[in-house]
Amino acid sequence: MTVSTSAASRAGASAPPDRLLETRTIDRVPERERHGSPGSQFSLWMAANLQITAVVDGALAIVFGAEALTAIVGLLLGNLLGGAVMALHSAQGPRLGLPQMISSRVQFGVKGAALPLLLTLVMYLGFAATGTVLSGQAINLLLGAESPLVGIAIFGGLTALIATVGYRLIHVVGRIATVLGILGFGYLALRLFQQQDVAAVFGQKPFTMASLLLTMALSAGWQLTFAPYVADYSRYLPSGTSTARTFWTTFAGTVLGAQLTMTFGVLVAAAGGGFLKNQVGFMGELAGPAVAAAIYAVIVAGKLTVNCLNAYGGCMTLLTTLGAFRPSLRIGAAARAATILGFVLASMAIAVLASADFLNHFKNFVLLLLAVFVPWSAINLVDYYLVSREKVDIPALYDPQGRYGAWNAMALGCYLLGVIVQIPFLNQKLYRGPIADWLGGADISWIVSLVLTSLVYYPLARRTMRVPATMIYPDGETAPGRR
Repeated sequence: MTVSTSAASRAGASAPPDRLLETRTIDRVPERERHGSPGSQFSLWMAANLQITAVVDGALAIVFGAEALTAIVGLLLGNLLGGAVMALHSAQGPRLGLPQMISSRVQFGVKGAALPLLLTLVMYLGFAATGTVLSGQAINLLLGAESPLVGIAIFGGLTALIATVGYRLIHVVGRIATVLGILGFGYLALRLFQQQDVAAVFGQKPFTMASLLLTMALSAGWQLTFAPYVADYSRYLPSGTSTARTFWTTFAGTVLGAQLTMTFGVLVAAAGGGFLKNQVGFMGELAGPAVAAAIYAVIVAGKLTVNCLNAYGGCMTLLTTLGAFRPSLRIGAAARAATILGFVLASMAIAVLASADFLNHFKNFVLLLLAVFVPWSAINLVDYYLVSREKVDIPALYDPQGRYGAWNAMALGCYLLGVIVQIPFLNQKLYRGPIADWLGGADISWIVSLVLTSLVYYPLARRTMRVPATMIYPDGETAPGRR
């Protein structure tokens, strides 16, 4: 298919809506192929958070010096705030039927959206690589293999297969991983309380506002990194699906899953025992010899879910970028499969190189990403809900000469402002801004950027954006009213 307006609406027209192998790429999903209910978003995002990397993210709160209760409260607040932003992106999926980053062309222009897209691709590769490191370790322990390449290759192959089959299978894997994650982490929590005096980890340090804000940044950043692809997994829902139901099911799944695993991470890190030195091995030892293999399988299942999201999202990101600069490019199922395979191979290569110092690289990576994606989310949400008010010219998203143009200098300027304004407030390993230093190490950069970017973008967009009177669909297609 081509990514032109008419071809985007025709592609996949002959594919039956119940076909397992996904045929669509960056085009809009027509009403005849819509299916499912908002409940699918709960299980998918619950599974995406019931995984070992979220445990590591919670443990980082202790690494950064927070007291255990302060860390848990801060992580909860960050999950609630970041999860709300993330779920607002998810609610766009049924209405538009588009991959998340295609819809950002409304704000940045057909070609201008490439700047945040490229940064998004780096994010996907980073998370895929770190997930592959941990999953590879778990697979090696299951098989008794010694070479890291064995586990990495097996996990990479599974990721490529599931992501290539696409949307339906990803949701199936998510439902399975949710059940396994609840059972696995529930058992690990029980074992932790049996083996450790968990109550003793509280009150070991005094409360500080700086540590609370830093832990909020950790979990808010975690949630916001889902934002650039969350609508990819709600876009097949019928367009009449309630916006509120999509929001709340996504919000509940992502916040509950993240808070459970991050709280577990806080407790295991505060209790000591070597978790931070050997995350996978520690969880196997905590489970005990009789159950260790099952826990390794839980680790692999959880990471497989989110790694498929990263590979699928990375594919959509790359194809969106290529389609912007080559509108006549044919982007079909074969191109999607090849792109996913290339992405997985790249993430495996990074995993091999980065495995020696995973935790150190990861904690810097998470905080860096927060600075990049807060202003993107602010612009996208302010425009969609307050400026465009859910009215989009969908054919124009594929036409650099259309309503949204090739580049939107105003939106790109607001985006860069939203990144730059955070610099004095940042508190990271490689840089600590003067205002963060004055605040005793508190990192409020994401809050400053979210507020300032929104306040600057809104009045400018109200004056300059060419908003259609109603939603415009490809080739005269219409959608039923929402319930």
